[in-house]
Amino acid sequence: VVDMQEEKQEWGFKALKQIVKLRFKLQQYDKMMEAYREMLTYVKSSVTRNDAEKKINSLLDFVSSSTSTELLQEFYDITLQALQDAKNERLWFKTNLKLCGLYFQTKDFGRLTRTLKELHKSCKREDGTDDVKKGTQLLEIYAIEIQMYTEQKNNKKLKELYHQALAIKSAIPHPRILGVIRESGGKMHMTERSFENAATDFFEAFKAYDEAAIGRRIQCLKYLVLANMLMESEVDPFDAQEAKPYKNDPEVLAMTNLIVAYQKNEISEFERVLRDNRKSIMDDAFIRDYIEDLLKNIRTQVLLKLIKPYTRIRLPFISKELNIPEQDVEQLLVSLILDNRVFGHIDQVNQLLELSTTTQEAKKYEQANKWAAQLSSLNKVVVSKLRV
Repeated sequence: VVDMQEEKQEWGFKALKQIVKLRFKLQQYDKMMEAYREMLTYVKSSVTRNDAEKKINSLLDFVSSSTSTELLQEFYDITLQALQDAKNERLWFKTNLKLCGLYFQTKDFGRLTRTLKELHKSCKREDGTDDVKKGTQLLEIYAIEIQMYTEQKNNKKLKELYHQALAIKSAIPHPRILGVIRESGGKMHMTERSFENAATDFFEAFKAYDEAAIGRRIQCLKYLVLANMLMESEVDPFDAQEAKPYKNDPEVLAMTNLIVAYQKNEISEFERVLRDNRKSIMDDAFIRDYIEDLLKNIRTQVLLKLIKPYTRIRLPFISKELNIPEQDVEQLLVSLILDNRVFGHIDQVNQLLELSTTTQEAKKYEQANKWAAQLSSLNKVVVSKLRV
């Protein structure tokens, strides 16, 4: 078809698109690039702007499945060069976004930062302020930038961009973009130990990914369960209408069992679920970072319940009940004593925890006695005045 045409026309453009796809599937990358370069010469005048944009965007999505970063880099660079001549800003923006995704994947943060600056520049007015009419494009930029700062653990910049992104109300972004922003916000709140805000963000991210039918929704559901446990909430996150269908999903089932054991303070069951589902729980670096906090929480709850009836209790007995070394028991007790959650002291020689009477209950009775004494005193004053 390409050779038969006397001058460049739409059919030649479509034929070259199919040649590019075929060469890509056959892994004939040099010939693919040759056909793609020829195809791009049609963009200036041989096909309509919308048709060119649609076909090139389709090819960019098709080729992005490649694992070769060098091939993708060359493909995007050639596209950008052709679009600069054709002055197609919308497709130029989309291609640069894909290039940013490539730089993020390869952790080339230097090039990523420079490309993001170029993209941000295209969304500004002449006075240097953000163009609110380009809210959707701004959110796409923020989503990549937020991911970069999350990866770099730069919480200061992440927090700043997160709030800027949420302040944009004029955009109608793809749900995936909202999912990325909310998920990163949830992770930011987790590092700040603001578990309630983290749970809110993870739930919003889950809903956004679910709307876009993106597999990342399962991961965000796991993070939501994690945040719920850390904030010691008794609310089951799977009670929500949106989350209920995923309660028995094989990927989520491990976290479901974990939250049941956690809410019942069953340490042995909690540890068994962790052991039996190591791949689906512990292989996630983000979840792994907070497992120790969960174990500390559940051990604390069991410990407080265990010592309640006693005035003296042996550390080896606590160690056996919590299934942890005596040294860890001692460290846990020290932190609880310092936080005024346990009133007493540790006898290290005899390996005993001696609980004092200055408990929360005793404090309540002490306060009640003070009030009673004050009322008695007031009563005496009133009676003496009446007699006079």
